[in-house]
Formats: sequence, structure tokens, C-alpha cells
Amino acid sequence: MALKRILILATSFLLWVGSAAAQETKIKFKDLPPSVQETAKAQSQGATVRGYSKEIEKGKTEYEVQLTVDGKKRDVSIDPNGSVIETEQEIAFESVPQKAQDAIKQEAGGARVENVEEVKSDQATVYEALIHKNGKKHEIRVLESGEKAPAED
Repeated sequence: MALKRILILATSFLLWVGSAAAQETKIKFKDLPPSVQETAKAQSQGATVRGYSKEIEKGKTEYEVQLTVDGKKRDVSIDPNGSVIETEQEIAFESVPQKAQDAIKQEAGGARVENVEEVKSDQATVYEALIHKNGKKHEIRVLESGEKAPAED
């Protein structure tokens, strides 16, 4: 009985800590800081805006503009000063560099690649492939070179 209570408390604590780690709130364009509004306008040229959000993670605030461009999702993360931190763009598997394609295929082990996102930041370009393997969804993250990408923070 005591073990069960400890497990319940530990699980509750972990859920609380996890929810405190990153808080994402849907917001409206008018709620974005002026510098972020400018960047959001520039990044959304020719796109359909799906929404805006504000996220605070590890004490840092960032804003996200969710877009649709040519029928594909594109998300732009922006810092409070209006600088683009990262972009995530759905892309066709065929447009992934060959070395990255080969690495994804090898790790997928014959599983079907459901979709691929190109994630660009000032640090690297990462390709995230979603696959179904053994009835479960898995994400494969590789660099342009085909090397395994570092884990997300």
C-alpha cells in the first residue's frame, strides 16, 4: 500500500515538473511584442496563418507563428527581440539530402516514413522523420550529413 502511494506521488510530481518545464499559450497577433509582430508579418508573406503562441521554457520566452505554405505546415520560432530562432517546415522526403535520406531509411528499417520536417536554426539543419514501427510512432532525427542529430532540449 505504501509503495502504491509513493508511486502515485512520484508520478504526480513528475507530471507537475513536466508541465512546469514548458508552458505554451495560444495568443493573438495583437498580443505579440512589436518586434515580433514585424518578424511574424515578414515570415508569413504568401502563407496562411494558423495561429500564434507564446512559450516560456527554462525561463526563456519565445513566440511561434504557425503557418501553412503551399499546403504544408511551417512553424517559425521568434525571440522577444524579433530574431528568428528556428523554422520547422514540412517537406517531401525526396527533397531531403541523399545522405540524410539514407540514414533515415536505414534507421527506419523498412518502416514507412509518414512525414519529414526540416528544422533550421543558426546551429544546424535537422531532418525529423516520423515513422510507424511495430504499431508505434517513432521520430528519427538526422543532420544533413546523415549523422544522428543531438537530442532535443
